[in-house]
Amino acid sequence: MGGYTVKQVAKLSGVSVRTLHHYDAIGLLKPAGVRANGYREYGRDELLRLQQILFHRELGFPLEQIRRVLDAPGFDRVAALKAHRARLDAEAKRYRRLLRTIDDTLAALEGAKTMNETAMYRGFDPEEQAKQEAWLVDRYGPGVQASIDAVKARQKSWTQADFDDAQAEIAEIEADFRQALAEALPAGSQVVQALTRRHCAWIAKSWPMPVSRVAYENLAALYGEHPDFRARYEAQAEGLTNYLQSAMRVFAERELA
Repeated sequence: MGGYTVKQVAKLSGVSVRTLHHYDAIGLLKPAGVRANGYREYGRDELLRLQQILFHRELGFPLEQIRRVLDAPGFDRVAALKAHRARLDAEAKRYRRLLRTIDDTLAALEGAKTMNETAMYRGFDPEEQAKQEAWLVDRYGPGVQASIDAVKARQKSWTQADFDDAQAEIAEIEADFRQALAEALPAGSQVVQALTRRHCAWIAKSWPMPVSRVAYENLAALYGEHPDFRARYEAQAEGLTNYLQSAMRVFAERELA
């Protein structure tokens, strides 16, 4: 047949022979065929499928869910790869900003340069936050300032590690939404709603009150109305803004009071 043996695939991919046997047993990655001597044989399609398995595993998908995603009739390997690339590119850019911040901080601590507060928080977009707050006040009236101040008061006790963790978490959540969109998963599906639950929980960490149905629906509307939010999501994937809004509205109706 001229393909790869299980040992060769293990060497190429870094996945153990035992794991490949397990993937075969659960129907996640079947070999292209079996040789006369009983050895499994894998071809190009199997190697590409294994690559998708590894990408999804990096995103934290359980194996059974990966199998369902890859076996779905509408699964598009090219679209999935583009979504993976977009996620990795966004993460790489964020890490480059954070590395630059660390380098500047180290230089300042070691006496090589003086670091101001703006540079200390590079990668966290404080200027963008200020613009968004001004837009909210202009759009919804001065009464919204109290809510903004309450969020700031709650975040005042956060450490730099807390901010770092929050940024990393929302980047991962948005990457998973991009993946779900690329795979054409319905906004109301179990997978997407589980992801939306993570998004709502992330929001709740900085809000001073529980996230209500109305508040979450209003936030969904804000994502579509605010030009910066829409630009943010559309830059990641065309149609992501509306997709996220739909998922949030379904979640609000089903789960929130």
